[in-house]
Amino acid sequence: MNTNNIGKQSMVITQNSWIYWALLSAVFAALTAIFAKIGIQGVDSDLATLVRTAIIIVVLSAFVWFTGKWASPFALPAKTWLFLTLSALATGASWVCYFRALQIGDASKVAPIDKLSLVLVALFAFAFLGERPILREWVGIAMVAGGVLVLVLKR
Repeated sequence: MNTNNIGKQSMVITQNSWIYWALLSAVFAALTAIFAKIGIQGVDSDLATLVRTAIIIVVLSAFVWFTGKWASPFALPAKTWLFLTLSALATGASWVCYFRALQIGDASKVAPIDKLSLVLVALFAFAFLGERPILREWVGIAMVAGGVLVLVLKR
């Protein structure tokens, strides 16, 4: 057996493993919308967001501890703290808006509009991170934007 081919296969799996994590993220995001829509019935959406956040803190803390990944957060560089804080604030604002939209609207309409974020990520990554999607990727991004418009526009 050629060990060089095994090494190449291993590298391909490792390089593309982000795809599996991204697909799982999509599945869990879809379940988030369904579970949240059911869970916020008769409950203030802001309170529901707080409860959800508290549960996430407990579960993630246990996960990090039990997997041996715990390290002092105070040892992180100031730049890391700044951008993680900004990310947390954006996440919190997103969750508050998402839960409010779910409480008022249909999950099948709210979730696709929320996914317009992927179009915005591509634009922000282009503008701020120097990422340069190829034409085929821009076409896909435009198709997502078009799909959101089709779902949102009234007849």
